[in-house]
Amino acid sequence: MNKAGTKGVARAERERQIIGIAIEELGERGHARASVVDIARRAGISKPLVYGYFGSKDGLYLACLSHVGDLLVEAVDAARARSGSPDQALDTLAALFDAVGTCRYAWSVLYDPTIPPAGVIHDAAMRYRARLADIGAAGSTDLLRRAGHHAPLDHALLNHIWQYAVTAVMRWWTDHPEQSPADMTARCARVLSALTPN
Repeated sequence: MNKAGTKGVARAERERQIIGIAIEELGERGHARASVVDIARRAGISKPLVYGYFGSKDGLYLACLSHVGDLLVEAVDAARARSGSPDQALDTLAALFDAVGTCRYAWSVLYDPTIPPAGVIHDAAMRYRARLADIGAAGSTDLLRRAGHHAPLDHALLNHIWQYAVTAVMRWWTDHPEQSPADMTARCARVLSALTPN
């Protein structure tokens, strides 16, 4: 168990430690069932101290969303910027696996089905999800254009397939936590090559 402790730790470092523990708790239990009491207990601090840093459970969740959202968007954005090859889909998945490998519950927190249906948490999650969807749509468009396909509905269909495929892959990985990022990249490479034989 990772404990943040309370003595001799700079505020910024303590906040990072609390966020790390909260991401685990939120990833395992979801917003609806996660408890600030349990997060504080796991961090080895008091509940009032968590509120002192983040104001509320929602404030803590927003800090966690900011961390995981930035992590995922930056990883996918960087993969797209350095790719441009037919392996762009695999490059993107590999970037996601590497990012989640450093923050195991990042995807679960961003795509938590228990977040409130409206409000600041919902809005923040939707902004990050929309950014990831936009990057995916741009990648799908690039792939089809390179293949000489320009029909808008083809682009819409491929983007739709891609969004659901990524979600399915990340959920599968959640159910198989023993798989490393390298394992997942190799597995997806095999699957993609079987789906698109030369």
